[in-house]
Amino acid sequence: MIVHVCERAAQSGAAAVHVATDDERIAAAVRAHGHKVVMTRADHPSGTDRLAEAALSLELHDQDIVVNVQGDEPLIAPTLVSQVAHVLEKGKASVSTACHAIHDPAALANPNVVKVVLDAQGYALYFSRSQIPYPREGGGTWYRHAGIYGYRVGFLKQYSALAPSPLEKTEALEQLRVLWHGHRIAVAMSEMEIPPGVDTPQDLEAVRKMLS
Repeated sequence: MIVHVCERAAQSGAAAVHVATDDERIAAAVRAHGHKVVMTRADHPSGTDRLAEAALSLELHDQDIVVNVQGDEPLIAPTLVSQVAHVLEKGKASVSTACHAIHDPAALANPNVVKVVLDAQGYALYFSRSQIPYPREGGGTWYRHAGIYGYRVGFLKQYSALAPSPLEKTEALEQLRVLWHGHRIAVAMSEMEIPPGVDTPQDLEAVRKMLS
């Protein structure tokens, strides 16, 4: 699965693709298929902290952009990876991510489908597991947040020093820490629905059928 993610990330036009992991089994599988690995500590409280360690070990510059693609996203579109990088590069945000319109009422009601509200310039105002905005008089437009992030390396170096926010703890959404501390998150709008990741054995079987 991670090799599929590597291959799709490489098709995005990225200058380099590295897998950050503390697991030698993952590292061996990645290296066997010709991809690069950065070994990290096993005690990171979040994926962003792991990414920060990897960026430091690669000696990247503060203005360099790193896009974090989760290892359980084997159907991620290469164009989405480049879109997330581009929206950060052209704006004034510290972080970027992506979203797409929600058309399924079940998804709108599902707390595992994270929603995002945007301002007029395409920056995130808030993320929630609840239905936001609330349609008090009917109608509305809603966006599903996709779990892909771009970061400026300079911000990654600061991230671990940012205290967790009350909102982050309430919603169990790490990205709210960024907004709480006054940083901006630019959001790339995908015209197509972004495929879900692999969270269960059933998800894995569905993805295997798609890839075959």
